[in-house]
Formats: sequence, C-alpha cells, structure tokens
Amino acid sequence: MELAQCLLPQLLVLLLSVVSAHSLNPTCNSNDNDSTLKVYHISSPCSPFRPKTPLSWAETVLQMQADDKTRLSYLSNLVAGRSFVPIGSGRQIVQSPTYIVKAKIGTPAQTLLMALDTSTDMAMVPCSGCVGCASAGFGFAKSTTFSSLNCGSAKCKQVQNSNCLGNACSMNITYGSSSIAANLAQDNLTLATDTVLGYSFGCISKTTGTSLPPQGVLGLGRGPLSLLSQSKSLYKSTFSYCLPSFKSPKYSGTLRLGPNGQPKNIKFTPLLTNPRRPSLYYVKLIGIKVGPKLVNIPPSAFALNPNNGAGTVVDSGTVFTRLVTPAYTAVRDEFRRRMGKKTVVTSLGGFDTCYTVPIGKQVPTMTFMFEGADLSMKQENFLIYSSTGTTTCLAMSASPSLNVIANMQQQNHRILFDLPNSRIGISAESCS
Repeated sequence: MELAQCLLPQLLVLLLSVVSAHSLNPTCNSNDNDSTLKVYHISSPCSPFRPKTPLSWAETVLQMQADDKTRLSYLSNLVAGRSFVPIGSGRQIVQSPTYIVKAKIGTPAQTLLMALDTSTDMAMVPCSGCVGCASAGFGFAKSTTFSSLNCGSAKCKQVQNSNCLGNACSMNITYGSSSIAANLAQDNLTLATDTVLGYSFGCISKTTGTSLPPQGVLGLGRGPLSLLSQSKSLYKSTFSYCLPSFKSPKYSGTLRLGPNGQPKNIKFTPLLTNPRRPSLYYVKLIGIKVGPKLVNIPPSAFALNPNNGAGTVVDSGTVFTRLVTPAYTAVRDEFRRRMGKKTVVTSLGGFDTCYTVPIGKQVPTMTFMFEGADLSMKQENFLIYSSTGTTTCLAMSASPSLNVIANMQQQNHRILFDLPNSRIGISAESCS
C-alpha cells in the first residue's frame, strides 16, 4: 500500500449518495449517474461517519494536524529509505484515506461506503465474521460470484509477503494502529452504473486497532491491484475528482471514472514516476507565488530524486499541504511580510502562522506553479478559520523530505488523472 498509508484519519470523505438514515435530506438520496459518483465531506449531514459529538474548532484542527503528521512521517520514512513494495506487504502502514465512495460488491450487490485514496492500491474490505471489525462488512457467503484466490494465482504473486495457509492466498499487514489479517479474494464491483467483473481485493478476517475505515478502503493508485489497473478496459486508466470545501453546507463533489465526460478546457502538467514509489502521482512543481511575487525557493526543494523518493506528489488523503522546509519557510515568510508588521503572529499545534485579529483585506493570493499548469488558490484553500472568526491560520506546514499537495488546496478544482497520456489536469470548478 502506498502513500495512503499516512496522513489523516479525519476522513474528509468521498461519500456517494448514502443511507436511508439520512433520507430526510433529498440531496443525500440522489443517484449516481453513469460513471460519475457523488462526493460528500465526512462531516456532511449525509455522512453516517460524521462525529457524534461535535468537536470545537481547535480540537478539530489539532486532530487533523496530528493525523496528517502521522501520515507524513510514514511517507517520509518510506521514500527516504525503502524501495517500492507491491500491495499487501507486511511493512508498517499508517494510512488515513480522506474520502469515501459508495461501492457495491457481490451478487446480489451489497453496498459499502469505502474510503477512497489516490495513494493506495489494493482494496481492503471487512468481511462477515471479521473479528474486531467496526461493521458487519461484506457477507461473502451470500454472493454467488465470490471466490477466494489460491496461492498459485497470478494475483497472489503480486502480493508481497503473502502467506499460504492451506491453499488460500493470505496476508498480514499493519494499517495505522490496526493489524489486519486478510485473504485475497475476488467478486464483482459496481461503481455508479458500471460493473468490474472479478475484482480482486483483500477480504479482512481479523483486525485490531482503530485505524481501519469502518467499511474498508478502495485504492486509486497506479499499482497492479488498484482500481485503475483492474478496470483498465472500462475506464482507460482515467479519472477525475472535484473535492468540495469542508465549509459547504452541501459537501457534494463528484468522482468521474473514464475518459468520457472529462473537461475539455483544462491545462495539464506532466505526470512523473519516481522508481522509489512508482504508485504515487508525482508532478513537477517549479515555483510558488504569494501575491504577484515569485517566492525565492531553491530548485533543489522541488527536485525529483529517484534515490530517496523526494519530489512533489498530489494526494487526496492529506488535508494540509506540506512543503520541504526551505520551500515552506520562504513561502511562510513572504506571507507574513505581506500581512504587515503590525499583525501579531501566534501558533496553533503544527501551524506556526496564526492571527487573532481580522486579516481579510490583507491576505494575498497564492499560486502553485507546475510545468504547464497552475493551481491558483483562493483564501479558503490556504487559510483555516475558527468557528468564531477569532483565529486564522495559514494551513500549511513544513515537511522533512517530500512536498505533498493536499486536499484542502485542491478543493473546488477539477483534478484529472490521465495515465495513458502521462499527465494531470488542473482547472477551477465550484463543487461545494
């Protein structure tokens, strides 16, 4: 499992039209269309995973920061000292996907709300009888199309460090604070109105800890057991999403699978591959503007390094963007300079640039510049405000070795992953 393996168990959540419990809200009952799925924030009224007890703004931010830090720590250690290992290895994984999709598995179909992550490959599904799982999960015995894969199968050979207990292809992995035992299985997977026949996934039989999302994980990485690889003939290794602002009362974005219906007027940047972590979505970040000024950042801060995995990745599972220390320090200092000397800077958790006075008129724009495309951000993409409006923080922080373009900075943009043409598209789109 790839980068997904790290940052935020605060699941921002890609929920695709959900449950009867929320049927009083008509927007929660809208159907997925063709290859387009609805996207909701985890705190949406439509989400069954929204917090039962509301947290204060400070508590929420601190929790998200802690989760992001865990994910980044895993990723940084991973790319710095280890080679890529295919899905299902026994290495420690700290993973917190940020969005959820409504997926249907089996015949007859059973609906699961699975966490989606662009940096994970193999799907992991809690199966009936699972010891320690948070939900009943997938009732595989009720599906006429379910089958377990044996040790001699081609798919089992793609699982690193798989165990052969009897004839079953089994695996033991660590997922955040959770230890997971699973068997490799296959069944039909339906997303919106499309069905992928014989989709391979990890059928979880036992777990300990609390990191595993209640109804499993669906990976959109580039590895051999990811959704893109297993649905290549259907979706042509192409998808896009628009993530809604977490401040939106509707929280509804979209996930589009396949080349049809993708935006035409969109600018692209080359999709890069780092052999240290070939499943991740690397891009070439060439500069950052704060206001009209191009910040002075050494090129080495953005350089792709195949030896240690350094570079810049686009990730849906990280909440707050992380920049390597030289880049972050330069951006932060220019932001502070433009805010004016009279503004008092304080800190909150991992954020070191916060203000306790109104700052709206002073806030500059910010742009991440990629080769061929820019990500131009509004204040909502890089500032986080307290519910009372008394505290405002620059929602970025430093990273030891990897730049991560996170979901807050991607909100209200269409991000298009076009693998056949090795490119990622970026365009502004309101989906909140």
